[in-house]
Amino acid sequence: MTDYAIELRHITKTFGSVVANRDVSMFVRKGEILSLLGENGSGKTTLMNMIAGIYYPDSGEILVDGTAAEIRSPRDAMRLKIGMVHQHFKLINVFTAAENIALVMEHKGKYSLKSVKARAREICDQYGFDLDLDQKVYEMSVSQKQTLEIVKVLFEGADLLILDEPTAVLTPQETERLFNVMRAMRNNGKSIIIITHKLHEVLEISDRVVVLRKGEYVGDVLTRDATTAVLTEMMVGQKVSLNIGRSDPRELHIRLAVRHLSVLNAENVKVLDDVSFDAFGGEILGIAGISGNGQKELLEAIAGLQRGAEGSSVIYYPDDDRDSTAEQLLGKPPAAIRKMGVHLSFVPEDRLGMGLVGSMGMADNMMLKSYKEGHSLLVQRNAPRKLAREIKESLGVITPSIQTPVSRLSGGNVQKVLVGREIAAAPTVLMTAYAVRGLDIHTSYTIYRLLEEQKRQGVAVIYVGEDLDVLIELCDRILVLCGGKMNGILNARKTTKEQVGLLMTKLADKEGKDR
Repeated sequence: MTDYAIELRHITKTFGSVVANRDVSMFVRKGEILSLLGENGSGKTTLMNMIAGIYYPDSGEILVDGTAAEIRSPRDAMRLKIGMVHQHFKLINVFTAAENIALVMEHKGKYSLKSVKARAREICDQYGFDLDLDQKVYEMSVSQKQTLEIVKVLFEGADLLILDEPTAVLTPQETERLFNVMRAMRNNGKSIIIITHKLHEVLEISDRVVVLRKGEYVGDVLTRDATTAVLTEMMVGQKVSLNIGRSDPRELHIRLAVRHLSVLNAENVKVLDDVSFDAFGGEILGIAGISGNGQKELLEAIAGLQRGAEGSSVIYYPDDDRDSTAEQLLGKPPAAIRKMGVHLSFVPEDRLGMGLVGSMGMADNMMLKSYKEGHSLLVQRNAPRKLAREIKESLGVITPSIQTPVSRLSGGNVQKVLVGREIAAAPTVLMTAYAVRGLDIHTSYTIYRLLEEQKRQGVAVIYVGEDLDVLIELCDRILVLCGGKMNGILNARKTTKEQVGLLMTKLADKEGKDR
């Protein structure tokens, strides 16, 4: 009887002329937590999608429990006791947890929701899941939705679980609870593959690490023998400095004064509630909070993309002191803000829906920031093309051509295009929402250093992030949002991620106070 839960032999997968995986051979032992690492475009997700039945390899062989297997659909994968929890959850919002679990069953006639709940409760009790089986999905937190997804695959009998970026939007406390569950599953004989870009989590939770580079298997290493430097060098193929190099703020000057900013959604509910703070040129202000707690609305209101409620104010100072001529930004659309001479760049959370035009190439997307500045009836394309080539080279954007529609690029490469364009616009205020989401560690640190360089040049940088270790290492101050309310501003040099995580989940008695 084999010790391997699954084994891949010489797997190759292509999409047209693009080779996603080339001759990859690897294995996962029973009762092992394996981390899968690689830069953006290295083929990690494609490889896992073949195990999960979403893609089928062009060549090669997959063995499950020592026996050759044909996995042509997710249903085939589940019959082989393989389940995948995707980064974007596959849940029906208006259904309860129990009803979502019942959907995974192969129905043959009637079924009992009561028996589904009883079995799901046994799984929750076994692994210590805190899940209300009668709760609607739309009422759940991100952590609860992820728990539900894991319970779903365990309900189907999965012995091999694939988790894609499972801690991306979790607090430190939620991450630790997830890791405890993963250890319990491993101790119960389950095998787990985790895809993540957070190397400190890799070192904490995994038993072994497999590294892919440009679609090919580079090697594996026991976690106890690994370091962040070793893993990064394996991913990139050369030594990489993992040092942000945060400088002390110098000659701070006011750029934005946000006062009593509230935003209502379409149902007239406050999603951002009475937030006040100053943003200074020469510092990086971090925004922490569980996803969906007002971060998006905060940045979009400043950028002129959302209306502020009555009594809200966002004042922009074009010069270096409060006595200079100030401009009210609220109530003005982005075009009017630009016409005022306000140099504001914004990297939104929705990359293709709001930040870029998916059907256009890099060069034409560069032109979106400057096409109205020309004086000719004909659009000038030379400068945008030059900028596109510079960003492609400096950030390592993987694309067949700068004319290739950006919708065809990977999520990480789309993000590089957007961040590069906004920084190249020479802003005085730079706002980024999850600027490194989906980026590998090498490119992430390139972005961090670009933001630090903007700060050194006197730009006011507002950085919404989900990795608390990075927020503490990169930022000068951290504003914490909880339930749409401001729950404090922390000195990033003196706080801990546990303190930030606590403020993300529980409103303090006194809000909005520097700590």
